[in-house]
Amino acid sequence: MFIFLLLPLAEMVHRMEKAILFICDGLGDLPVKGRTPLEAARKKNIDRLAKEGINGMMSTLGEGIIPGSDTGHLQLLGYSPREFYPGRGPLEALGAGIDLEHGDVAFRCNFGSVDAKGKLLDRRAGRISTAEAAEIGKALDGMMVDGVLVIFRPTVEHRASVVFRGRGLCAAISDTDPHGEGEVLACKPKDGSPEARRTAEIVNKFMKIAHEKMSAHHLNLKRMKERKLPANVALLRGTGMFHKIPGLNERFGIAGTCIAGGALYKGVCRYVGMDAQNVKGATGTKDTDLDAKVNAAIAALKTKDFVLLHVKATDNFGHDGDFEGKRKMIEKIDAAVGKLMKWGGAYIVLTGDHSTPVLLKGHSADPVPICIWGKNVRTDDVKKFGERACAHGGLGHILGSDVMPVILGLLLKAKMYGS
Repeated sequence: MFIFLLLPLAEMVHRMEKAILFICDGLGDLPVKGRTPLEAARKKNIDRLAKEGINGMMSTLGEGIIPGSDTGHLQLLGYSPREFYPGRGPLEALGAGIDLEHGDVAFRCNFGSVDAKGKLLDRRAGRISTAEAAEIGKALDGMMVDGVLVIFRPTVEHRASVVFRGRGLCAAISDTDPHGEGEVLACKPKDGSPEARRTAEIVNKFMKIAHEKMSAHHLNLKRMKERKLPANVALLRGTGMFHKIPGLNERFGIAGTCIAGGALYKGVCRYVGMDAQNVKGATGTKDTDLDAKVNAAIAALKTKDFVLLHVKATDNFGHDGDFEGKRKMIEKIDAAVGKLMKWGGAYIVLTGDHSTPVLLKGHSADPVPICIWGKNVRTDDVKKFGERACAHGGLGHILGSDVMPVILGLLLKAKMYGS
């Protein structure tokens, strides 16, 4: 009789040994006319999540620190950026589907436009199309510069990833992207090492060869005839060197999948040993297919312990200063949360990676609300999910470094400290 009573409970606990970290990028905000977009949104499912769960506020990298999206996501996954951050370039390259090797030096890249004198006309090459950029990028992929292989991978519109692969490279070098008006910069070593000097020389040779190849490309000749800006320069920034690190399974004993539209978030997850799915309709914009993302997350949890489900558009609307757009996006997210709650097969941890207030049109150090919902979660007295309401929750004010240990506890993977 005793065993009969225990079996259903054991089955229930086993079924809940799954977790979804649902990150609404840039979710936190500041009041506009008395309310934030999160407080103004009609979100019955998210509010129910808060009512049935436990809530708090979270400072991703520490109080008073403004998180980047890359460092913020690393921290939420249990990897301190102070120890594990490789630079933005390798993360973007991983997200673009490039299988990096130890010692690769990677950059973020923009297709840009320069005139005959080298003056930068546009950092986005007249908003060149994804298809055109992909075709021009083929002329740069696979070239060898002083024995170093260049991997050039266009992604979306004017964006690309560039990887230099060879011996004796170094990431202590400067950008070629001026990040504004002026001339394209020469790459320079940031220290006196021979590796940095050699890498800078290789980058500068690549820049020259790339400019020549791009300028002569038939699509650019066609664009100039049509009085469009040519994509005739590769602007490099965000350099970093890839080093293999222990993954989630090795460190924490869990297997995870990433569901996201943006390359950066896929790259962060691949860096820490997670799968990164390409979900049809997951665009990383306001038009992203949330239903497809939710379905992919549910399917992934048949074989995985953990899913990071990411929505980018809340951050985009914050950067645009669009209060109503952010509010409406939160209402779309509400339907996705409702579908996950109805399924009920995993704990849900709902939060953001940082705040992007519409008043500031950029990231801020303001903490973000966080809610944890599931069968065996302690509850508190919070009735609605918002910046001010969650400040009164049972989680209190936590750090981003607390999130993965909490998730491990939910998954029954936490280790006892002491005896």
